[in-house]
Amino acid sequence: MAARSTSKTSESSDKVSVICRALRRAIIEQALEPGAKLPEDALGERFGVSRTIARHALGQLAAEGLVELRRNRIAVVATPSWQEARDAFDIRIELERLVVRQLAGKLTKAQIAELNAHVDAEDGARGGADAVSIRLATEFHILLAQMTNSPILVRYVSEVAYRCCLTLSLYSRPHSTECAINEHRAIISALAKGDEAKVMDLMHHHLDSVANRALVAPTPQRGRDLLDILAPYADEVTSDRVVKLPKVARRG
Repeated sequence: MAARSTSKTSESSDKVSVICRALRRAIIEQALEPGAKLPEDALGERFGVSRTIARHALGQLAAEGLVELRRNRIAVVATPSWQEARDAFDIRIELERLVVRQLAGKLTKAQIAELNAHVDAEDGARGGADAVSIRLATEFHILLAQMTNSPILVRYVSEVAYRCCLTLSLYSRPHSTECAINEHRAIISALAKGDEAKVMDLMHHHLDSVANRALVAPTPQRGRDLLDILAPYADEVTSDRVVKLPKVARRG
């Protein structure tokens, strides 16, 4: 009985992770707009799960700041204010300075190759949708946090990074992704050399520059059907059933 219970718990956790991954991408890539309702029954229908599992997924995304839970179990896509965004970036800068301080001079050749491969994917996305580039750039930072093997750092960096990512997807003005890519490569280089002071300064400058690209200019709402919006995201994450962040995040 205990083994069966553990198996069911693991299966439920996997389903929650799949839903979170799909909704996270849909929100960050602006397919789901701020204030869009996320009914549990519609999500259950789209992903073939119970309302309870859908509710757990929405709760996890609410903890990340991507979803707001309102009265009567109504969940909507979050709309962070500029002040909330600025506070999130300030906290993120300090967290990620800690991340690179821990990693400086300690990365394996395989980890450095993994980071470079991710930045190559960012480079390959140039010229496409800004929201996809923003997502890939955010996942680079989460990948760095994962390499610390610190569950606390992974959790807090992931949550604050996704909050910042949503802000950039909503408010950032058009900019060249080449700058961010070059900054990521400089961070990898400093990490590989073990230059702790330099990599901390690079991370601070990089994230502060990212924050300063944001403008309070909401994207016009499009009013599309929830199930139609989620179809490509649900199909993508269901096909590979990847629960953790992929080594190299790609679209398509």
